[in-house]
Amino acid sequence: MIDMNAVIAGNILGILKRQNKKQIELAEALKTNKQTVSKMLGGGRMINAIELKQIADFLGVKMEELTKMQANTIDTDIVHAFMGKVESEQARNTLKIADTLSDMILFHSRVRENGEKMMEAWDA
Repeated sequence: MIDMNAVIAGNILGILKRQNKKQIELAEALKTNKQTVSKMLGGGRMINAIELKQIADFLGVKMEELTKMQANTIDTDIVHAFMGKVESEQARNTLKIADTLSDMILFHSRVRENGEKMMEAWDA
């Protein structure tokens, strides 16, 4: 499975570098601290849609530029790699179902985690 948060973080880091901007400037634009931005760009914290829009505005780009996949992005999901080696159509379909279910579980887990973080009290 491709980690979209890593893709987005990589795009943000690339644009920051091209524009000669620092993470601390991004933190100020997001009204947060450098540690939070560092976690966001290092994969330790998901970037939510509101933050994504604020980052796009700060960088002067469309949100699509932050979420686009690079041509050289590699899917490292072991299920996808294994699917190419399966002989029968039934086994291939079973692996597709398992892959879909695992994606759903991971997605819902991340949505719940983000929801819980959004419910936390904000610093005034």
